Amino acid sequence: MPSPSRRSKWSLAVTGVLLASGVLTPAAAQARPADQWTVSGPSLTATVALDPTTGALSLGATRSGRAVLAPAPVGLRTTGADLSRGLRFVSRADRTVSEQYAMTTGKRRNRVVTGTEARLAFATAGGARVDLVVRVAPDGIAYRYVVPGPVTVTGEASAFTVPTGASAWLLPYNAWYEASRVQTTAGGAAAGDYGNPSLFQSGEDYVLLTESDVDGRYPGSKLRHTSGSGTYQVVLADERVTSSGELRTPWRTAVIGDLATVTASTLVDDLAPPSKVADTSWVKPGKVAWSWLSENSSPGNFERQKAYVDFAARNGWPYVLVDEGWSANWVPELVRYARAKGVDILLWLHWSNLDTAAERDTTLPRIRDWGVKGVKLDFMESDSQERYQWYDAVLAKTAELHLMVNFHGSTIPHGLARTWPQVMSMEAVRGAENQPSAANNPVQAFTRNVVGSMDYTPVSLDVGPKEASVAHEVALPVVYESGWTHFADKPEAYEARPQALRFLDQVPTVWDETRLVGGHPSSGATMARRSGTRWFLGAIASGDARAVSAPLGFLGTGEWLVEVVRDNTAATRGDVIRESSVRRSTDVLSVAVPRNGGFAAVICPNQAGRTTCDEPIKQVPTTTLTVTPAQEFDAAKGTTFEVTGSFTPTGTGALTDVVLTATAPAGWTVTGLPVRRGMLLRGETLTGRWIVRVGDQAPSGYADVPVYAEFNGERVHVEKAVRVFVPPDVPSGTPYVSDLPFMAEGNGWGPVERDRSNNENTGGDGNPLRVGGVTYAKGLGVHAESDVLVYTGRACSRFTAGIGLDDETTETGSVVFQVVGDGRVLFDSGVVRAKTAARAISVDTTGVRLLGLRVTDGGDGKNFDHADWTEARVTCA
Repeated sequence: MPSPSRRSKWSLAVTGVLLASGVLTPAAAQARPADQWTVSGPSLTATVALDPTTGALSLGATRSGRAVLAPAPVGLRTTGADLSRGLRFVSRADRTVSEQYAMTTGKRRNRVVTGTEARLAFATAGGARVDLVVRVAPDGIAYRYVVPGPVTVTGEASAFTVPTGASAWLLPYNAWYEASRVQTTAGGAAAGDYGNPSLFQSGEDYVLLTESDVDGRYPGSKLRHTSGSGTYQVVLADERVTSSGELRTPWRTAVIGDLATVTASTLVDDLAPPSKVADTSWVKPGKVAWSWLSENSSPGNFERQKAYVDFAARNGWPYVLVDEGWSANWVPELVRYARAKGVDILLWLHWSNLDTAAERDTTLPRIRDWGVKGVKLDFMESDSQERYQWYDAVLAKTAELHLMVNFHGSTIPHGLARTWPQVMSMEAVRGAENQPSAANNPVQAFTRNVVGSMDYTPVSLDVGPKEASVAHEVALPVVYESGWTHFADKPEAYEARPQALRFLDQVPTVWDETRLVGGHPSSGATMARRSGTRWFLGAIASGDARAVSAPLGFLGTGEWLVEVVRDNTAATRGDVIRESSVRRSTDVLSVAVPRNGGFAAVICPNQAGRTTCDEPIKQVPTTTLTVTPAQEFDAAKGTTFEVTGSFTPTGTGALTDVVLTATAPAGWTVTGLPVRRGMLLRGETLTGRWIVRVGDQAPSGYADVPVYAEFNGERVHVEKAVRVFVPPDVPSGTPYVSDLPFMAEGNGWGPVERDRSNNENTGGDGNPLRVGGVTYAKGLGVHAESDVLVYTGRACSRFTAGIGLDDETTETGSVVFQVVGDGRVLFDSGVVRAKTAARAISVDTTGVRLLGLRVTDGGDGKNFDHADWTEARVTCA
């Protein structure tokens, strides 16, 4: 029989049958069904076989003729049919895959996809059908199932089989993917479940098992292993998956090649659906200053967050992430403070704050309107279909609102960043917050980070176990890729090491090209990444001191200026040393590193007179903006007031394309046009005046009327707000506080709960209020630090309540209760620690306009600080 023909280096063949490749076409007619089909690329071949006795399917793969995946079962089980056996071949159709797409993040901005794909149709004797779609790419193989609907899947037969003696780097499974990887062999691994991606090595061949294109149509999966076997069975997170229409399952994916091919692979993204976002101009990756790891309570401190903003502005870092603990009472002002300095704010949210459409439609627009540019969403910790449907919903909403996203406590990347380009990173790694050993670090470059951006939060200098050297830490933002790189330590730690900070200030977070220069999952990793004309080199090592070599063959022709930062072994955790040399691509860079050490380098074309590869750090021009009224004031619904703004440049150089304007909350109106100036010189002032009318249906409470100036091509935003209070009706009688509208509220964990305990993070999830064994029907359940503000309008003479720690926690917290009138403390309980009966309090509130109920931490950290204001009420005229 004739051999299958080749088109270029790609071939698609049915055993003994000649096929055409190109667009999707039916298989050639044949005398009898074939029992083996191959899909081939330049070096990889996938073989699908049908057992003529059992009608069961299997799939295996070879690389350059070497078996890398032995035949392993494929197929599905549904409530209507077993689609893993008793199958007969129906037809085949083939296509050549050729695509190009651009990414906003990742190891390579611009992607070119090539491959071959075969769709093999099979049916049972009863007529139930399953199509097996197999794709072979230069960097791996993948397959998925297509089943007519409606259908309910009860499991997959899918598995991968590698040589039992293959080296293995496996991730014991949990749904947030933060376990320590174990080095073992494929057959010698303990029986149990392992997470994707998992890496195997047999000789010169590496295989990374994972999945792609997982969304709300289907759950995620894990790999189940039986001791002594080389087979890893795909197990779904859900027992049943129902689809009302045609079901296309996720791609079961094997990245295959040498270590450099596996590390540079974009197969997971290549298999994912194209971008759903046409205009990505608002998506801007970058470096992020972040305080939670080094100062756990600092996200609740407005002044400390301003210090992080100042640090980011000085160093050209575009973002500050305010993690768990922030307050809606001051975030809008922090956003204004930051934007005037060229820094944008990102906010942490627990996923359950957005687990309903109503929450997504209120919370996300509110923080977008504050000027926040993105969110860190945390604690999803599930691979269920239901949780993936949540991902779909929150990604659609954030795309609509132009909010970027980082998923923490999440699943692994499945190509989400291609489909939803606002995804800047995902955690799913044992990162710095877990204080991993230095030995944990190299393997992440060859496993987790292969499949997508990784929020490891690198560069722990003073925080953490301090096991890795300073240069090792400084190299991590190059070794690891993340669209947002959240730096783990505080400003003082970086400023104490100016050479380390100088290097970090130059490191990009998105790359045009990525190359593996050297390393091995068990001992070290050396990565080269290019941004524009500059290359950045990062090398990390685990274990004893040694010389680490980096061949510079990734460079182009000519001379290159190489600036290396390495450890100063004479100083314990001191600053790095910076050394310069001129090199060519034929050279090998060799650097002596201490135990668990490393080094980094920035490399640029050498030019006459050039002494550094550093690029200038852009600073935002200094300006002043004043507004009137300058003090907070009351404005009733339907009334009007005047707002003015005066904007003046105070730095050197002129500002261009300056616009000064005012805006107001939805339902309010602003009369008056923006004021414009093509150029504004230092000391010149641009002034505007507007009339604002409070909406007839405006909600009671505080509202901001922002006045802002924007200027220059990058549209620097400088804003101040006129603070307005829209008073509600004055209370009368003896109402419970839980029945009054809150003018402002803040809480240390979840929302303030009305007539329920605080419990967990989701609104409405509280238990009955219970203090000292007594249950109360009315009151407030809070968690330190907490503030609640209600309007009493100088009409209420007394506040009464019981105070105490709620019985719902297993551990005893410590809190301080305070009653505050118009900013003045009227009552202070002192530290409350014991879980005893509620303590009755009665506080004179005569003449108080705004009554505050505050709960602070008692001094031992805010864990278990669940506090109740039982039967809290005011006595009014």
